[in-house]
Amino acid sequence: MPPAHTGAPVTTGASTPSSPQPLSPGAAGYRRLSLALFAAGLAAFALLYSTQALLPAVSAGLGVSAGQASWTVSAATGALALFVLPLSALSERFGRTRMMTVALSVAVALALLIPFAPNLEWLVALRALQGAALAGLPASAMAYLVEEVSPKALVGAIGLFVAGNSIGGMSGRLVTGWTAQMWGWRAGLAAVGLMALGCLVVFRVLLPRARFFSPAALDPRSVVRTVAGHLKDPLLLRLYAIGALFMTVFGAVYTVIGYRLVDEFELPAGVVGSVFLVYLVGTASSAAAGQLVARAGRRGALYLAVAATTAGLLLSLAGSLGWIMAGLVLITAGFFAGHAVASSSVSRAAKTGRAQASALYQSAYYLGSSAGGTLGAVAYHAAGWQATVALGLVAVLGVVSITLYGTRVARLEERTARAARALVRAA
Repeated sequence: MPPAHTGAPVTTGASTPSSPQPLSPGAAGYRRLSLALFAAGLAAFALLYSTQALLPAVSAGLGVSAGQASWTVSAATGALALFVLPLSALSERFGRTRMMTVALSVAVALALLIPFAPNLEWLVALRALQGAALAGLPASAMAYLVEEVSPKALVGAIGLFVAGNSIGGMSGRLVTGWTAQMWGWRAGLAAVGLMALGCLVVFRVLLPRARFFSPAALDPRSVVRTVAGHLKDPLLLRLYAIGALFMTVFGAVYTVIGYRLVDEFELPAGVVGSVFLVYLVGTASSAAAGQLVARAGRRGALYLAVAATTAGLLLSLAGSLGWIMAGLVLITAGFFAGHAVASSSVSRAAKTGRAQASALYQSAYYLGSSAGGTLGAVAYHAAGWQATVALGLVAVLGVVSITLYGTRVARLEERTARAARALVRAA
């Protein structure tokens, strides 16, 4: 049941007061909400991973190693992971829409400063601040969707938000790659900042006001109790681990792939950035997550995502550029499908403190990204692409193990419930 309505009443054509209803597909408000959050997700992922396609150019321009340059990505994702929980708590007091607006505005302002960073230390520091600012967006967006969208449309709405993430990741890398090839990596970062500024304007123009949000007083002890309760929930812990492990694979692969394409195939920056067109596959798989869950169930959808990711990792070991691209397609499809299923499952599983539950998922997710990016770069520097793939396969094995365990627990609970019902009938 949605929280009590606190805004102006919605009236019918006959001017009879009626209670507002959660948004569903087909409603004009739902389309505006979807497009607004799509734009926000696009800007967030474009900014968060703005240096990823440029890592070889950053290494060459600043005279640093792959592992050192990877911190321009890991610092942003790590800071996001650390700040997403406290900022989600602030969104409970000041509102989802206000928090998302401030977060995106600060991140865009920093994006316009980052191209002028004089050295690696400043670049990493500014990227960390940008990641901290972006922390106000994902958990607030998830909580906003849970409050404003009908339950049946929730997976699809979250899938569209995640699709915006994938488009942002793709377009950001395309823009930075081709701009860097012509004018250098600093110009590439400036271009993606301007693109995010346009997304911010679209977001603010289209975003519907929150109709079901009720502000809560800031109570740190209550937040701690809520977080502690979520961390004691076995289902939520499994979902957090799944999100972190999926993102470990994705972070490792996409942090390192640019170096491999430059080292083995001598591709220029623009072509390396174009490789991220593969993200279009992620857009489709995340948007289709709701249909996948309807047909195969949530655990079945996770198994399919794992199978696609594993097959992609193995294909990427080939020496042919065509097979490598096919592997990236499967890895991307599997990751985005798994992420959409896991993140929507968190929103469904948390009965209270949904913003904190989503924030914990985002923390785990981006810690996985930070760890995957750094460890993947270190592994590549030490033993090549095969070591990066080995890291990814270990993470995938973790997802399989957790999902199998969850399936076993669910079946045991179902058998126990059936036995209890039988005893009641017998009595």
